[in-house]
Amino acid sequence: MEDLSPLQAFRRVCNLRMLAGVYYFCLLYAISRTLTWYGESDDGLRAALFDLVRFSRQCLLTGLSLLLMVALAEALLARRRWRLPVALVVQAGAVGLGAALGTFLRYQAATMDNPGTRLKAGWVVSTIALWAVLGGMAYALLLVSRAQRAGREELTRLFREREALKTQQTEAQLSALNAQIEPHFLFNTLANVKRLYETQPGRGRDMLVALIAYLRAALPGMRRHESTLADELELVRHYLAILQMRMGERLSFDIAAPPELLQARLPTLVLPTLVENAIKHGLSPLPEGGRIEIRADHTADGGLTVEVADNGQGFGTASGGAGVGLANTRARLAARFGDAAALELEAAHPHGVVARVRLPAEALA
Repeated sequence: MEDLSPLQAFRRVCNLRMLAGVYYFCLLYAISRTLTWYGESDDGLRAALFDLVRFSRQCLLTGLSLLLMVALAEALLARRRWRLPVALVVQAGAVGLGAALGTFLRYQAATMDNPGTRLKAGWVVSTIALWAVLGGMAYALLLVSRAQRAGREELTRLFREREALKTQQTEAQLSALNAQIEPHFLFNTLANVKRLYETQPGRGRDMLVALIAYLRAALPGMRRHESTLADELELVRHYLAILQMRMGERLSFDIAAPPELLQARLPTLVLPTLVENAIKHGLSPLPEGGRIEIRADHTADGGLTVEVADNGQGFGTASGGAGVGLANTRARLAARFGDAAALELEAAHPHGVVARVRLPAEALA
């Protein structure tokens, strides 16, 4: 239940919009009654219009009395937190009192127009009963609409909380993924550095320099959720350089990206994940290895695409594009750009796989 002050509760019922609603209802009710009388009377149009004005005034007195009593009841209920049965009694009493007050005011107005008007018990009872029913129905509709509005607001709040939790979960997954530097890659590289220093010191020194450059490019990205295409390409270039030293002629690569796209924003470690996937599932199983090409280009709608293509063994692997790294990449792209970004996999010709990341124009802003 909303926490409102008595004045706020009163104003929520007794305001210009509610006054206008009461006025138009009373006017329509008076018109319907006048049309009925006009068909049964021979007094002419002028008398009918006079009856319309008079009956509109009488209806408006009753309608405003009901509105005032309901507003006072809401203010009282806002001040005192009564249980539901007591609150229902207060609300019903407000409707009955409003109908009675309106009937009394109508009688007073009638005596002013015609001092000889006598009060009839039947008219009093029927008028109070009619307006109590109308007022009760209007009050019930008001409470139902208010409950529905509160329900919609609660659903909206819960939806926003759920989306916030999903975002936090995605960010936590991203942080965990960013905190990973492939242990086998590091251990194998350090082992190669040690072996080369013992046999070919020059190559061992080159690999150590490449590893330091890779770590220098990778470590800052672990402290942020977003990177630039330039940073991603630099990280991938050092990563492939190290692997090329280890694999020798079994690995070749090429990177091409227009300068105007280098500042495009994308989640960190997207490209390294795709390159690692291409090496692990595409090239490493082949004795002859293969080639990796990384290309960035514009799209017709102002966005960009980044492709990681290999000529490895293609989709004949266990992953089939459904690995954990690819799933995380899709989730991170969706968290950052929604449906405007996508990760697509397709077969390359004559063999291999093309992993394509589509980014919206927002990434270039």
